Amino acid sequence: MTLIGRSDLDVFPLALGGNVFGWTADRDASFAILDAFTEGGGDFIDTADGYSAWVPGNSGGESETIIGEWLASRTPRDVVIATKVSTHPDFRGLSAKNVRAAAEASLKRLGVDTIDLYYAHFDDESVPLEETVAAFGQLVTDGLVRHTAVSNYSADRIRSWISIAQDAGTAQPVAVQPHYNLVHRNDVEESILPVAEEFGLGLVPYYALASGFLTGKYRSEDTSAVASARAGGAAKYATAHGLRIIDELERIGTAHGASIASVALAWLRSQPTVVAPIASASRVEQVADLLASARVQLSPEEIASLSAVSAWSYAN
Repeated sequence: MTLIGRSDLDVFPLALGGNVFGWTADRDASFAILDAFTEGGGDFIDTADGYSAWVPGNSGGESETIIGEWLASRTPRDVVIATKVSTHPDFRGLSAKNVRAAAEASLKRLGVDTIDLYYAHFDDESVPLEETVAAFGQLVTDGLVRHTAVSNYSADRIRSWISIAQDAGTAQPVAVQPHYNLVHRNDVEESILPVAEEFGLGLVPYYALASGFLTGKYRSEDTSAVASARAGGAAKYATAHGLRIIDELERIGTAHGASIASVALAWLRSQPTVVAPIASASRVEQVADLLASARVQLSPEEIASLSAVSAWSYAN
């Protein structure tokens, strides 16, 4: 278990992504995935109010609703729920009024009294940052939210948020959620990590498996034969050099008796300030590899080898 930044949230070092609930995993599959995750020791679940509004026929909030129904059915102990605001079709942006209304809607869908970790999902520069920071702080003061966090914010905007919160004496973020994995490193390591280290923020990276590429199921530069709703996101990584990263993951995994995915997540977990990578599963049989990643202890040499083989892959 590990603390999220300077908060009192002590979590399993792998977060289960809820972005697939109501998308590639229906209600029954989602329940089975959540059951397997918690039965295996997982306790950290990540979602957002906008999941999965992009699916035809959905209106947003489907993931939160499924998680809420699962919570009501199973009543698990000590599960930490993280959700986000700014992308639900009815609650776009980060005005004070919208933040409050979205949080109340999320609480209702989740069926909980308090959101453990509440993210500003995407920066909204149309709203004064002081207004957004105050709105998040008020949610903490009123007991609707335990801790605040930011996702997809630049280093400068994170610094500004923290400065405003400090000056106002209101809640400061405890976590940052960036896009970070073995094939998407530079911007996080150059700008976000230093801010996280300076202010004691915990990183909870999304796309930890690069839309499935780092599971090893794309072993060719031709991904057209892979039938997956998410294959397009992985295709750009299936280059000759990207496949060398997969080969190195497989080599190290063989030494540990672990899967490619487990090793990729273990590498990410070993990076400075990273608390718990986020990874999702559309099928219950995928959960075991996610849980196993928390038990894989890479040697310094293995970490360095993976860092070296991936270092110049992608400049984004």
